Amino acid sequence: IKDGWQNEAVKESLDLCLACKGCKSDCPVGVDVATYKAEFLSHYYETNRRPLHALAFSNIDLWLRAAAHAPGLVNLTTQLPGLRDLAKLAARIPAQRSIPALAPETFKQWWERRWSDGRPRPSGRANPVLLWADTFNNHFLPATAKAAAEVLEAAGFDVLVPRAHLCCGRPLYDAGMLDRAKALLLQIMDELLPEIEAATPIVVLEPSCASVFRDELTNLFPKDERAHALSKQVFLLSEFLERHAKDFPLPKLARRALVHGHCHHKAIMKMTAEEAVLGRMGIDFTAPAPGCCGMAGAFGFEKEKYEISK
Repeated sequence: IKDGWQNEAVKESLDLCLACKGCKSDCPVGVDVATYKAEFLSHYYETNRRPLHALAFSNIDLWLRAAAHAPGLVNLTTQLPGLRDLAKLAARIPAQRSIPALAPETFKQWWERRWSDGRPRPSGRANPVLLWADTFNNHFLPATAKAAAEVLEAAGFDVLVPRAHLCCGRPLYDAGMLDRAKALLLQIMDELLPEIEAATPIVVLEPSCASVFRDELTNLFPKDERAHALSKQVFLLSEFLERHAKDFPLPKLARRALVHGHCHHKAIMKMTAEEAVLGRMGIDFTAPAPGCCGMAGAFGFEKEKYEISK
């Protein structure tokens, strides 16, 4: 659409799209509004200036890689009263939101430290599996990735973690920054070519990242055989345990739990494997009515969207 007012009307109508991909599975005609939004914004910002906060949120992988060199100093600016208020003001984050604190050590730093004492890394790799160290678990919640590695090792698998700094680019799609998103995916396919050719399973902990490999990857590279192969090798932890470790005796946890499914998890992967694993553990769980938590990537961190996200 070339007319300026029509461009602005379309942009405004897409502004409240959470990019949750619920429409892809819930809509009778399967309209993927999230993909339409990404494509539209990609063209829109060819002739319009991107907001600074959109650039900041979209390129969070770059900022976090830099911040990992001095996490304590960065946390001072985002957690200390006064400084954190200035940081929120600069990034246009609502005052009610909390900026997550960086972990003192990333998962990948911990993983490399495991082998720094000179002991040899596993060889032979009879049962290799690659654990995807996504940006958010790597920098904010490394305990989650550590636990996943321990579960996979206990189940008898040799865990691999990419040494290269790789990011699926999930935050870039919501802002329509498809050029950099495609560049990151090309880098991933180049770096993981041995694992792709060997059909090594790839366990991804963050459903948003898994949905990139299952959905966006083949949409952006429809004729690339590597893309189609990689999309079939990606599993969430629950899917992997159900398919490749069905006989692995999971520990029992006789507890009640409330399970809230991630939007991309429910729309693209479904919750079947997740519920099966919880059942194997003896957890008595219930799920609330389908809905979105309101964060939707950076959506809930935008000042103008706070009330809607709540």
